Amino acid sequence: MTASDTAHPTNVKLGNEKLIRVLPGASARLSSLLEKQGRATCGALRIAVVGGGCSGLQYKMDLVDGPRDRDILVPTGGVRVVIDPKSALFVSGSELDFSDDLQQGGFKVKNPNAVITCSCGESFAA
Repeated sequence: MTASDTAHPTNVKLGNEKLIRVLPGASARLSSLLEKQGRATCGALRIAVVGGGCSGLQYKMDLVDGPRDRDILVPTGGVRVVIDPKSALFVSGSELDFSDDLQQGGFKVKNPNAVITCSCGESFAA
């Protein structure tokens, strides 16, 4: 892969809100974060599912410049979300929300595929 492949990947699939839906609270927060980083028009939220946590799987979220090769790009709630194909299997049908709550605040994924979640809400099993 060359540098130009990562700048303008050609093998990106377009997804929809059946894969993941960003709710208004999360959309507003993401838009604000992307704007602060100068990525308002081209930036995206990358959601990945990785091994770890007390239930076996956990979410990893990063703000990125855009999709990589083989990613699924989902425009939702006025923002863009990118997900790799493997992680997409675990998050299909999920909703992303944001809460300002002092104790339990932050981005939260409501995942219908999670059969077990830990008490802290940071990991799950599918």
